[in-house]
Amino acid sequence: MPRFLGMSEPRAHATRTQEVVPGIRRWSVRDDRIGGADSEAYAVLDDDGAVVLVDPLPLSEGALNALGPVTAIVLTSGCHQRSSWRLRRELKVPVWAPVRAFGLEDTPDFVYSGGDTLPGGLMAYHTPGPVESMYTLWRERPRGLVFISDLLYREGNGPPRFVQAEYQDEPWRTRESVRRVLAHLPVDIVCFAHGRPMLDGGAQSLQRALDEDVEHPTAPPA
Repeated sequence: MPRFLGMSEPRAHATRTQEVVPGIRRWSVRDDRIGGADSEAYAVLDDDGAVVLVDPLPLSEGALNALGPVTAIVLTSGCHQRSSWRLRRELKVPVWAPVRAFGLEDTPDFVYSGGDTLPGGLMAYHTPGPVESMYTLWRERPRGLVFISDLLYREGNGPPRFVQAEYQDEPWRTRESVRRVLAHLPVDIVCFAHGRPMLDGGAQSLQRALDEDVEHPTAPPA
């Protein structure tokens, strides 16, 4: 998706969240920063009741409170700051961001890199391409779930697609990142930053995106 500076939060806000699967909730807004396309945010509810927000978007106070006590915010990239800094001030919780994340408007409390274990039982997996400091977050429960950030998007109930190459720093690396996710992470559920989650058949859907890729960008010559 296009990058933007100086305007972290969309103007719209959600008034409710929806269960993706037990322990994972989602909310969505029409995002004026990217031409009114849908953007998604998620909450991971741990067994002990703690709540971790992933790339949070504006959410009404009542819906936010209904999630439970928020204990941390995790960003998948610098371009997904969204409501993080405002919520950090209001909720007094730490923000985790990728090491060398691009364009951060404030200083994260913690930085992470590939292989690190994050709050909510999330494991960080480096997946560059859209930007260098972009990470997929994997969670073993339930059934191998990934928050795949901007590697792919989904329109309606259709299959996942690659974001157009003009909106990616290194589109060929995006494809390599998806291949590495398939090779190294057991995936069944896929949660997108833009588009509805896929609740089963995640690995097959990622492979389909590769098989039906219309751009096929290649690495620049050395």
